[in-house]
Amino acid sequence: MEGIFAIWQRDLTKFFRDRARLIGSFSMPILFLLIFGGGMSGSMETMMAGNMPEGAEGFNYVEFVFPGIVAMTLLMTSIFSAMSVIEDKDFGYMKEILVSPISRVSIAIGKMLGAATIATIQGVLLFLLIPFLGLSYSITALLQVIPFMFLLGCALSGLGLLFASLIRSTQGFQLTVQILVMPMIFLSGALFPVSNMPAWMDVIVKINPVTYGVDVMKKLMIEVENIPAAVSEAMGLNITILGQEVTMFAEVLFIAGFAAVLVLFATFSFQRANA
Repeated sequence: MEGIFAIWQRDLTKFFRDRARLIGSFSMPILFLLIFGGGMSGSMETMMAGNMPEGAEGFNYVEFVFPGIVAMTLLMTSIFSAMSVIEDKDFGYMKEILVSPISRVSIAIGKMLGAATIATIQGVLLFLLIPFLGLSYSITALLQVIPFMFLLGCALSGLGLLFASLIRSTQGFQLTVQILVMPMIFLSGALFPVSNMPAWMDVIVKINPVTYGVDVMKKLMIEVENIPAAVSEAMGLNITILGQEVTMFAEVLFIAGFAAVLVLFATFSFQRANA
C-alpha cells in the first residue's frame, strides 16, 4: 500500500505544480462546449426534435451534451496522464521503481489511481461552469456521478497505461492515442445520439467502453427516470445489445471489469519492460 500511495502522491504533486497543464487541460472541453453547446445547440435541438414525441419540445441540448463533455475530459486526461510512464523511463525513475521492492501490480495501480484522481478533479472543476451555462443539475445527481467518474477514470487510465508500457517515445504515444481517442469520443454518444447507426458502426459503438461511461453519466445527471421514455430513446439513452436493453448496473460492472482487465494487462507489460 505504501508503494501505491507514493506513486499516486507523486503524480498528483506533479500535476498541481504544472500550472500550464492544469490550465491548458480545460481548453479542449471549453472549446467543445462553445462549438457544440453554443454554436450548434439550435441545429442539434431542431434535428433531434424530429425524433421526439409531441410535448418534448423543451429539450435542452446543452444539458444533454455537458455530461458528454465531462466524460470526454475524463477520457483525454486519463489516457494522456499515462504518458508520464514514458517520461519516467526517459529520466530513469521507472528503472528505479522497477528494481525496487514495489510490485509491478502496485506500480500499475498507483499510476492508474493517480491518473484517475487527476481526471476526476478536472471533471469536477467543470461543474463550476454549470451556472454560467444556464443548467440545473441537482446536487444529488452531481454527488452520485462523482464516484462513477473516478471508476471511469480508472478504466481509461488503465488503457493509457497499457499503451504507455508498450510504446517507447512520447511522440509515438501521442500519435497513437490521438488516433484512438477521437473515434472513442465521437462514437460514444457524448456529443450526439448514437442510435440508428449503420450496422458496422453500431458494433464499434457497442464495444467502445466510453459509450457506457457516457450513458451512465447522462442517466445520472439528466435524471432520465423523470423524462418520457420516447424522449430518452430519441436521446440515445436506451442502449440495447441483441435486443436487450443494457441496465445502468450492467454498465457499471462492465466499466469496473474493463478497469481490472486493463490493470492486469498493464502489469504484465511492466513485467516485460526494460526500463
